[in-house]
Amino acid sequence: MGLLAIWRENLDESRFSKDQINAFIKDYFKKEEDAYAKILESKDPKIEGTLKEIGEKLSLSSEETAAFFDGINTSLTAEIDADALEEDTQISVEIDWEKLYYNMNKAKAPWLYELEQWDGILDAEKRAEIRSKYKSDMQAVSTKVGRNDPCPCGSGKKYKKCCGKDL
Repeated sequence: MGLLAIWRENLDESRFSKDQINAFIKDYFKKEEDAYAKILESKDPKIEGTLKEIGEKLSLSSEETAAFFDGINTSLTAEIDADALEEDTQISVEIDWEKLYYNMNKAKAPWLYELEQWDGILDAEKRAEIRSKYKSDMQAVSTKVGRNDPCPCGSGKKYKKCCGKDL
């Protein structure tokens, strides 16, 4: 069984109470925040070493490190197979800072996207631009044609007087 599978077992509601799972997640989120702070502090988008070595640098257990890579995977320039990670797995990845910031917004994780260490990576203007893009990407867009809108067939008539007349 891989490290990520072991970590996921700790979230199994059939084995643990909701309070235990919530405590586990709260503890992990604090460790994750500290790990991101260390990575951002270094300003180096490259992470290299064995999973165990990286975990030690980030103060994470091997299972937590596997979960960390599963979470950051879509923010890497090239994704890795997080399910196959073992302690001796050699890792060499590069973080796309803009994708990471966007994905932190998408995850609704202000404890991560509001870290002060972002100041040395992306300036306030760039972060605002990424937040704006995230908000516009998440905005619902209706494709429904209104009765008084121009008809999509291109006739120049209102929809209710053209193609929508028989509806």
